[in-house]
Amino acid sequence: MIDLLHYTFFQNALLGACLASIVCGIIIGTYIVARRLVFISGGITHASFGGIGLGVFLGINPILSATLFAILSAFGVEYMAQKEHVREDSAIALFWTFGMSVGIICCFLTPGFIPDLPSFLFGSILTIDTSDLLFLAMLAVVVILFVALCYRAVLSVAFDRTFALSQGLPVRAIEYVMMALIAMTIVSTLRMVGIVLSLSLLTIPQMTANLFTCHFKRMMLLSIGFGWIDCLLGLSLSYLLNVPSGATIIFVSILVFGISKLLAKQ
Repeated sequence: MIDLLHYTFFQNALLGACLASIVCGIIIGTYIVARRLVFISGGITHASFGGIGLGVFLGINPILSATLFAILSAFGVEYMAQKEHVREDSAIALFWTFGMSVGIICCFLTPGFIPDLPSFLFGSILTIDTSDLLFLAMLAVVVILFVALCYRAVLSVAFDRTFALSQGLPVRAIEYVMMALIAMTIVSTLRMVGIVLSLSLLTIPQMTANLFTCHFKRMMLLSIGFGWIDCLLGLSLSYLLNVPSGATIIFVSILVFGISKLLAKQ
């Protein structure tokens, strides 16, 4: 196992796990759990497949097109729910199925075999490269700066939107910025765990942290730690059992949550 540390692909996997834990934990995943946005995040995750399909069909970077598609889908759900008086769950279902249908059609129309498609669907943290790490690193910097500048405003919106409005905070702008950051975070983890499991990185470590604290800041720090531990244990177990790393990371994170739940009851 120690020998793996000498390989570049495993070093990239460890660095990617660390950056993903920071991005998902520092405020994005905590905000999702606090605002109960798990379903809308799932919709954005699956809608991003439309961007991947478009990228493959047009011959551009699928991560770039998926990011744009995910952000527009997130904004579309917010706009339809707030301005067009469409039920939020209906708007989510609309963009969820639209993204999946566009992705499937584009992949079908693309000539030849698409070698990267399984990695986007199911993920493999061992295949991430320098461009993926750079995207995660830049996103981590953006998220950290946003937290440093707008922490109290985001905290108010996360727990009591009505109170935030009464205080004159730019609630609508904060919600749209957070939705954009959620969309970018989801896309940044696609190569690690795939569309099928991406939502888990944004919720399970935060749920585990929430078992031990209800304080927003402590919950953020704990979720980063739990996310990092889940990735390390998942990577190790996938190596020992020779099974897919993305699915193993999520399986381990659920086990960690279950064990933490039992410990929290005592």
